[in-house]
Amino acid sequence: MSDEHLLDFDKERLEHWDGEHAARLLQGSDAAMYRNHLEIAQWIDGWVDEMEASASANLNPEHEKGVITGVRAIAAHLRQADLLPDGVLLQGS
Repeated sequence: MSDEHLLDFDKERLEHWDGEHAARLLQGSDAAMYRNHLEIAQWIDGWVDEMEASASANLNPEHEKGVITGVRAIAAHLRQADLLPDGVLLQGS
């Protein structure tokens, strides 16, 4: 997948997006891992979109909204490189 395709998402949803940092990561030593994280985030978005499109009879609306919010937060952390080595969520681990 091209870098442009991997970075084609709504950046307004992200708390601390830095496009220059992402571009550097895509060229750095953790590029393969970061690309993988971006692909996972795309898959998550597709899965959540499907979930939203077919309201689940098994979940109440509040629970479903919480699941969607939580899963989208995971995708955001993947895109922001928070889970790469030295990422903000792994510092001190």
